[in-house]
Amino acid sequence: QVQLVESGGGLVQSGGSLRLSCVVSGGTFSSYAMGWFRQAPGKEREFVSAITWSGRGPQYADSVKGRFTIFRDNVKNTVYLQMNSLKSEDTGVYYCTADRLLSGSYNYWNWNEYDYWGQGTQVTVSS
Repeated sequence: QVQLVESGGGLVQSGGSLRLSCVVSGGTFSSYAMGWFRQAPGKEREFVSAITWSGRGPQYADSVKGRFTIFRDNVKNTVYLQMNSLKSEDTGVYYCTADRLLSGSYNYWNWNEYDYWGQGTQVTVSS
């Protein structure tokens, strides 16, 4: 049973920083592509960032590019999202995802691509 547990969310003022962590257990973390999605109140879940098993070629939504950084530690089975220069519009529940890539494609921007999900961690940015 694959488990994803996020941590690091909280309340921060605009311009501040947070680092989200996602620990994966019960699976082969190093073989998964990993991603982060978020969902703001009243809106659909949207893509934030994704990273391959090797950590190369990270992908970012235009709204976070230049402010957020995704990286992973395959020894610790952990993927991180470093969030800098936070804005109030970054507020939402952030979800960690894992993709086994069984379909032979990698539609990293699509939440249906992913096989496992964490419970989410709340990020609230005040202005």
